[in-house]
Amino acid sequence: MRIAILSRSPRLYSTRRLVEAAEARGHEVVVLDTLHCYMNINSLDSSIHYKGEELAPFDAVIPRIGASITFYGTAVLRQFEMMGVYPLNESVAISRSRDKLRSMQLMARKGIGLPVTGFAHSPDDIPDLISMVGGAPLVIKLLEGTQGIGVVLAETRKAAESVIEAFLGLKANIMVQEYIKEAGGADIRCFVVGDRVVAAMKRQAADGEFRSNLHRGGTASVVRITPEERATAVRAARTMGLNVAGVDILRSNHGPVVMEVNSSPGIEGIEQSTGIDVATKIITFIEKNGRSNHTRTRGKG
Repeated sequence: MRIAILSRSPRLYSTRRLVEAAEARGHEVVVLDTLHCYMNINSLDSSIHYKGEELAPFDAVIPRIGASITFYGTAVLRQFEMMGVYPLNESVAISRSRDKLRSMQLMARKGIGLPVTGFAHSPDDIPDLISMVGGAPLVIKLLEGTQGIGVVLAETRKAAESVIEAFLGLKANIMVQEYIKEAGGADIRCFVVGDRVVAAMKRQAADGEFRSNLHRGGTASVVRITPEERATAVRAARTMGLNVAGVDILRSNHGPVVMEVNSSPGIEGIEQSTGIDVATKIITFIEKNGRSNHTRTRGKG
């Protein structure tokens, strides 16, 4: 197969591993800087150009689209879909998962376990909003934040009111969520490929920190997940429409709750902590499922 990887840099660990895994299985791989792709959009012969030349046809495309370029990245991916190229994750599914509020609403509709979540626009609603999620301590999240940026733990009601007022005063979109104290600053990253969790790791926050992101100094270790956690992760990825996803779960007193579904999960942490060759599992999934025009939305979303 001829496979394109949309990535800002071929030197990134996840990109390198996907190239190695694909080439080891006999595929031709081309890494394309997403922002250097540009499109000819017409009803007769749409195409994608790259650094002055029209790209030759591809069989499949692996999107590694960072949150900061979601709009342009999904537009490029949508162009591939319109041309019949098989996407590992579809543009509509990526956009859906990147909208934190929409993803929460979709998972709630499917009955997937979630932290109690509130969303408001007016500062007049703050006291009731705080009560809605069980009072302080609580977590306040910027909808546009990634990798733990824009996530605040308010330990008292007064602190929560002050932070929410500040965010709303800046016209920022925020969610307010219950704080799962029993999780102890740890979450579980379930790496879903197709309809299976192929690897899972526990991420533990550093001392004095409640965010478990590895970028924030968190540590990763292999973990054994329960059948309920496994089923929750697969259902969450399926609800987003993602073939490959990193589903972050907290262990609460009322069962597993989904914190976030990541459409471009990093491979480094999960491979190094578990010893599982996740990159090859992704490539074999493409081999089994990658067919021309085999896209549910065909670039319509």
